[in-house]
Amino acid sequence: MADGRLAGRAAVITGAADGIGLGMARRFAREGGAVLVVDFDAEKGAATVEELQALGAEAEFFAADVTRKQDVIGSVAACVDRFGSVDILVNNAYRGAGNGRIELKSDELFENSMAVCLYAAKWAMEAAFPHMRARHWGRIINIASLNGVNAHMGTAEYNAGKEALRAYTRTAAREWAGHGICANIICPAAISASYRRFKALAPDVAAATAAANPMGRMGDPEADIGGVALFLASEDARYLTGNTLFVDGGGHINGVNWVPDLGPES
Repeated sequence: MADGRLAGRAAVITGAADGIGLGMARRFAREGGAVLVVDFDAEKGAATVEELQALGAEAEFFAADVTRKQDVIGSVAACVDRFGSVDILVNNAYRGAGNGRIELKSDELFENSMAVCLYAAKWAMEAAFPHMRARHWGRIINIASLNGVNAHMGTAEYNAGKEALRAYTRTAAREWAGHGICANIICPAAISASYRRFKALAPDVAAATAAANPMGRMGDPEADIGGVALFLASEDARYLTGNTLFVDGGGHINGVNWVPDLGPES
């Protein structure tokens, strides 16, 4: 694909084989971007690459567990080797551990969440930084969550990890702004892989959650979240950095009335 808003740009997207990551990958591909699909699911990853190539985009799969530093660093190196650069980095990968009372959350659960939410992004950003600095151009898009912003019950480790990611992203935005690198955060509300699992387990609660959204629905990963990510990845966002964009249909305005049943107190 020779034209489009991301023509000549190469992107690393973690968790790109499903949900929000897949939606962003599709949107980037439609706009001429080359995409390295990073995911732990090889079958879905290969299918995603075939789909993006059918859209006319350059795409390749890289198998990775983002809790492993060498996997994360390797994904950035693979993007440079395959496409010649890494211009756009999207840290999106996450798989939740379910709800539970805060006093029952183990240290290991918190450590895993921090590895996935914070350290994976840190490792990827540090690996991408010299390449972006050399080209004096870079876009970093980190996916955080309204769970952390609104302190949702039952997901303390996830909330803490995502809020740490927001703080780290804003600091990087400040330190790297002079190198032409923009770093921003998206807090989405969309039909992600996690939301689909939630809907399968508690369809009535999921329906009520969607109905409570000011727009009356959950977002589409490609049309709603992907469109904002495309803007942040493009030249149009060159003067926007260190911001959190709530791409949630207005759900953040008054918070979300989310009171799950966490069982009896210990």
